[in-house]
Amino acid sequence: MDALWGAAPRPPPPGLDSSESPGSTPTATRRLRRPPLPWARFSSWLECVCVVAFDLELGQALELVYPYDCRLTEKEKTSICYLSFPDSYSGCLGDTQFSFRMRQSGGQRSPRSMDDDDGYNKGAPVTLQRETAHLFGYVYFRQVKDSAMKRGYFQKSLVLVSRLPYVNLFQSLLNLIAPEYFEKLVPCLEAVCNEIDQWPPPVPGQTLNLPVMGVVIQVRIPSRVDKLESSPVKQFNQENLLPAPLVLSSVNELDLFRCFQPVLIHIQLLWELMLLGEPLVVMAPSPTISSEMVLALTSSAVTTGPTSPSTTVSSRSTPPGPRPRDLPKQVKMKKLTKLKTLDTKPGLYTSYKTYLHKDKTLIKRLLKGIQRKRPSEVQSALVRRHLLELTQSFIIPLEHYMASLMPLQRAVTPWKTPPQIRPFRQDDFLKTLEHAGPQLTCVIKGDWLGLYRRFFKSPNFDGWYRQRHREMTQKLEALHLEVICEANILTWVKDKSEVEIVDLVLKLREKLIQAQAHQLPVKEETLRRVALYIDTVIGSLPDDLQTVLRHP
Repeated sequence: MDALWGAAPRPPPPGLDSSESPGSTPTATRRLRRPPLPWARFSSWLECVCVVAFDLELGQALELVYPYDCRLTEKEKTSICYLSFPDSYSGCLGDTQFSFRMRQSGGQRSPRSMDDDDGYNKGAPVTLQRETAHLFGYVYFRQVKDSAMKRGYFQKSLVLVSRLPYVNLFQSLLNLIAPEYFEKLVPCLEAVCNEIDQWPPPVPGQTLNLPVMGVVIQVRIPSRVDKLESSPVKQFNQENLLPAPLVLSSVNELDLFRCFQPVLIHIQLLWELMLLGEPLVVMAPSPTISSEMVLALTSSAVTTGPTSPSTTVSSRSTPPGPRPRDLPKQVKMKKLTKLKTLDTKPGLYTSYKTYLHKDKTLIKRLLKGIQRKRPSEVQSALVRRHLLELTQSFIIPLEHYMASLMPLQRAVTPWKTPPQIRPFRQDDFLKTLEHAGPQLTCVIKGDWLGLYRRFFKSPNFDGWYRQRHREMTQKLEALHLEVICEANILTWVKDKSEVEIVDLVLKLREKLIQAQAHQLPVKEETLRRVALYIDTVIGSLPDDLQTVLRHP
């Protein structure tokens, strides 16, 4: 017999009794539920809430972390302190909101929110999945004159720390709770956190009512099956929601048109930089503007597909400049050598040369929209669609080529190792572009071949290819399971040795564990049939082996 999936069996997954193997009975696919941990619902939305204040001796210092049992490393605490205050305070009198993203540094993640990560991530768009290696910080910074303070100013930040990139939702939440917190302090914060701990968990595709401080925030959680223009949030149960809910059109989408106004004529260049994972520094009059620009650049419309993994963007605030005109003044392209640290003149400083030509039609439509006072959300939809279609035109040929590397379904047989996915050959892919390239779906001209060659050298290609190869491998394994379920297993075991049969049980059990951990895209019915198969095969063995296999 050919080697059948040559890896050692793993222990039962968490939630199964140690005396119970996944294949011992048909009911083995049902996992036991653990009682909910403290703050479990809170942790499905937030990791913690922090208060950062300015200390004359220490500088920015962490004043409070809630819930109190939240485990942040010292490095994470330092990062939160540093990132929660603007780089320059001079232009930030009053209240300022912005956001940041930081790398998780060592330490073990709290188990409170681990249980629902797999289920949420399975249904959420890639760009809205829970981060495992990073934390998002949503900041409400207040700086006001206060003669009672030694420096003459009250300076403090309220920070929501989360693994979810829900910038609209959390900034709206801060708008409600921060002013109240600065008046009533800790008791107010504790009450709000307890309310959040009563919220239902975020479920992709569902519209949720989230009560806090006498207001109901109504949001729809995006799903990976949503189309580009998904339907807006529909209000429901209005008779039970008094006063009327605060309806958010999106948990995460920004006003792209407003963010990109000063750089509209360079939007093609910015898209290429993000596609290729080039480092980019954003300097702006305020942390609000700089953080929104960073989020716009890395938003799903710009970075759908291959560009999600590794674009590096930093932000920094500079003193305020003149207010924008009705018709936005476009910043000029400038040589990178002319960039000076203290130079605050607006501009796009780069030595990068674009591969594609500018889309003059888009620019004309946007400028005409400004002149006609077209609503900003309509302008943003034009920008979002343009960037998404540009990305799709680039990625579709890659997807088609990857699909051609998948083995044919008829090559997958029950009792042999599944055939391997063929290797990605760059030259072979480039040959396909003549008849199946971006020109089929995109009117923009330019050096597409050169852009693909540059993309192959970027870290984003590596991230995209690894992700797609992993998905295809899982699909192949799932197909193998289905083929096994359709085979006559009793006929197969008749002329096999006990060693071969035991090997089959162990391999099937390993596959079942992988599928139960959501690593294989298989139906529940297939899992039940595999469990039955395992039970049937074990029943064909002598009693002593049955005892060993049923109670490992």
